[in-house]
Order: sequence, then C-alpha cells, then structure tokens
Amino acid sequence: MYKVDHYIGGEYVSASGNRTAPIFNPATGDQQGEVGLASTADVDAAVAAASDAFDSWSDTGLMKRVAILFKFRELLEENRDELCSAIVREHGKVWDDAMGELTRGFEIVENACGMPEMLKGDFSEQVGSGIDCYNTRQALGVVCSITPFNFPAMVPLWTIPIAIACGNTFILKPSERDPSAANILARLFKEAGLPDGVFNVVHGDKVAVDHLLKHEDIQAVSFVGSTPVAEYVYHTGTSHNKRVQALGGAKNHAIIMPDADLEQAVDAMIGAAYGSAGERCMALSVAVAVGDDVADKLVASISKRAGQINVGNGMDKENEMGPLITKEHNARVQGLISDGESQGATVVVDGRDFKAPDGMENGYFCGPTLLDRVTKDMNVYKEEIFGPVLVVVRAESYDEAVKLVQDHEYGNGTCIFTRDGDIARNFAKKIKVGMVGVNVPLPVPLAHHSFGGWKRSIFGDHHIYGPEGVRFWTKIKTVTMRWPTSIMAGANLSFPSGD
Repeated sequence: MYKVDHYIGGEYVSASGNRTAPIFNPATGDQQGEVGLASTADVDAAVAAASDAFDSWSDTGLMKRVAILFKFRELLEENRDELCSAIVREHGKVWDDAMGELTRGFEIVENACGMPEMLKGDFSEQVGSGIDCYNTRQALGVVCSITPFNFPAMVPLWTIPIAIACGNTFILKPSERDPSAANILARLFKEAGLPDGVFNVVHGDKVAVDHLLKHEDIQAVSFVGSTPVAEYVYHTGTSHNKRVQALGGAKNHAIIMPDADLEQAVDAMIGAAYGSAGERCMALSVAVAVGDDVADKLVASISKRAGQINVGNGMDKENEMGPLITKEHNARVQGLISDGESQGATVVVDGRDFKAPDGMENGYFCGPTLLDRVTKDMNVYKEEIFGPVLVVVRAESYDEAVKLVQDHEYGNGTCIFTRDGDIARNFAKKIKVGMVGVNVPLPVPLAHHSFGGWKRSIFGDHHIYGPEGVRFWTKIKTVTMRWPTSIMAGANLSFPSGD
C-alpha cells in the first residue's frame, strides 16, 4: 500500500493529525493506498506558504511565468503515461478515456501560455486636459480550487495554469478518492521551475473545504461537483467575502428530430452516455425522441450497440468502459435503475445483470443500461444519476421536447440532432442551457472559450477557463493620471467632467 501526502511550500509533508482515508481500486474493490486528511493546521500551513510566495510571484515578469508553464507543458507530455496510470488505477476509467482527459487538460495549459495577450489592458490618451487613463488586470492573491473525483487531472488543469499565469498563488484540494494525480502535477511544477509556495496541495474532506471557504487569506474559490455541494460552497464562500465560481450537476438532454442522421445520433448516444461509465457532468443521460417511429428505431439501435461495449479493468486497453468510483455509488446507481423500473419505465438493457470478469468480482461495476418510456415525473429523469444509464423520453413534437429541457432544474449541456438549419438555429438561440451542441454530443468548449452551465448547474457569475477564467482570477484596476507640468493653476470644486 502507498501513502499520499500533502504538498506544501515545495515539499511533501504528512498530515498533522491521524485522520486518513482509504484509496480503493474500483476495478477490484481492493484498498491500494491511503491519503492523509488535512486538519485546519495543515490548511493554515498551505495558506501561509502561498501567502509568503505571493508578492514575489506576482512581481515576476509575465514572460518568465509563461516560460515555466511552457516547461510544465513539456513535462506533462513526458509523464503522460504515469498520470494516465494513476487516473485509471484510482478512478477506474479506461486507458483511452484517461488519455483523452489529459489531452483536454493539457490544452488549457497551452492556452495559459498565451497569457501576455489575454492580460493586455486598454489605454485612452487625453481623456481630459492633460489626462490619460488606462486599465490593467491584477492577481487576486491566494486562491484555491476544490475539484471532483471524475476528472482528477483535467479539472485541476482547468484552473491552476490560468490562475498562476495571472500571478496568483494556488492551493488545490482534490478529491480524496483519487488524489495521486494532483501530487504528480505538483512534482512536475517543481521540475518546471515554479517557485516553492506558488502551488500547494492539501488532501482532505469537509474539514479542509470548510476551512478554505472561511479562511480570511483566501481570495477566490473555484469548485466543481454536485449541485447541493456547489450551492453550499457558493453561499459559504461568498458570505466570507470571497469570489466563488461553483459548478454543479447536470441532466443533459439530446433531442433527436425525425430528420436526424439516426446512425450519427446513435454513435453519439453510445459515447456520450456510456463513456467514463457516465461519470461526467457533460454525459448525455436523456435522449428525447421526437415521434414514436424515431424512438423505436433509436432504442433498437442503442440496445444492440450497448450490449457490445467491453466493460472491465481500465488497464486492459481493449476495454471501453470501467467501473464506478465506489461501492456506495454503484449501489445508488443500481437503486435508481430499480426505482425507474418500479415507476413504469421499460428496462431495455439492464446493467444490474453485468457479470464482472474473473478477479474483479468485488469491483464496482454496472453495465450499460437503457430505459425506455421514461416520464418527467420519474426519479431517473429528475435526478443526476452519474452512471452508465441512458433514459429515453418520447415527445410528440419539437416544442414538447424543448419544453422538457427548458423546465428542468439543470442547464449544463444539451444538443440536438437534425438536418434542419432553422430548427437548429432556433434551438441554439432559445434554449436555456449554457453549452449547446448541434449534431455534437458533448459540446465541451475548447480552451480558448469558457465552460459553464446555466440554472442550477452553476453558482456565481463566471464560467471556468478561457476568457472567463482570466476575468475570474483577476481584478481590474483603472488608473487616471495627469503629470505636474500639465496641471492648470487653480482649484476646481465641481465634479470632474473630463474637460
């Protein structure tokens, strides 16, 4: 068994208390390690290290900060297999999916290397007699990110590179379920030449989270996780005068119109519903088929394809889907399937029947599941399942299908499959969802755009990474200046007018 420690002030340090959490291999159910859980003293130590490093780091030339990120990006590529192995071993996702996660995270690092362009301010000459005005964006100070289990490398990389490129110092609190990737990132930052204290990792549970949210020296908090926790993080953090972005849950709908390329739509559903065992906030979990003919064909095709998915240990590169993260979460997912069945849904493909391969009988497996004739009053429709469960809702018209999306409490992502440009444009313009795909199943923005939902899928005003990320991790300063030689004699007590 291995042990995962904190990373504070450039060194790996053990937790100051005796609280630990087990680290399991989801494919086998075996405990493979343990992680020390932070006390408030550990959090204080990380904040102190970040505070001590802030003045020097924020005064470091922007091009030097970016040079370190360039080196960090090179090291990420060189250590890709090590990162991938840690993700597969602790999260359970399959190798190709973990590699895809890393690629999307690396793209954010590449984008952050363009920070000199993104931090450029504005200058206005002669706004008044002898007066010039300009604005600039400056770092906030010590900031932190609280990240989820489902993307142990990608989501941290959504925030860290942009925040530190802007001149902030950083504390990462990753999920205690799969903590090793965070420590690998810390080691690579040090190898890249990042000064000690600029980046710190504290592992922990609610004790660490609450102390970060209330600590007077933390200026901003980024969070990704479930909606109930996101709402708690937002209200707790803002009540302690912090800037907070808190991304929550989702129930992403895909509308399949009668004119859609059905084969393309089925391919999309298979990948977007069952990829990463459905443990994605952008997973497509609801297929809204417009018309019974579309629904019947869709269900027949998906049920055939779902049964052909290779499920097993992610270390076997032939497998396409792995286990769920914990035994308890697996039980919850299978319980919701049973709940849907009892409420009248038709179980077309039943993941509860999955038989794990030899040696993995104690793994947390649920096979791909397809439920048909689901209605909006069923729990499997209303709740975020976060598992390999796709539900099919039948709608009689486009308007009825759209109303389902508009009325749902979540507004993270959605998509429509159609050949009709007028329908597609109307959908993209009118739908009350933050990320929209047209014949694209996972409309996750690339690094130079920003990621975030609407409604109860996000709390706070800023989306994550891209231009919104730069705005979140900085504050604007406006300077108005006049030099002594341009000052006119005499005082003027009237309000400045710009004359």
